[in-house]
Amino acid sequence: MSVQGHRVHDLTAEDVSKGIAEGRYLLVDVREQHEVAAEAYPNAVVVPLSSFDPAQIPDPQGKQVVFACRSGKRSVTASLAAQAAGLAYDQHLAGGILGWKASGLPTKPGS
Repeated sequence: MSVQGHRVHDLTAEDVSKGIAEGRYLLVDVREQHEVAAEAYPNAVVVPLSSFDPAQIPDPQGKQVVFACRSGKRSVTASLAAQAAGLAYDQHLAGGILGWKASGLPTKPGS
């Protein structure tokens, strides 16, 4: 997807899971707190889209930031917002947590 010169690259759940395991990706969940409380991605940081500020994303310490949400729409919005703020965060988990679970990947009880 491309908006005003910014591009968002789709990653599969398998790619993201492997990248997290290899220490290449920092997963940023942009779902709301009540959604995360019900079910969460393992090893993700939460920066809800409703109050999204790219400055709240922790330093990825050399990792690539990958945005995630429920189905893949809000993660695109977050990526575009981060890029508009001057950050090179152009990847998201296509299919969101629904695709993650459909791929057989684990979730954890919410926090």
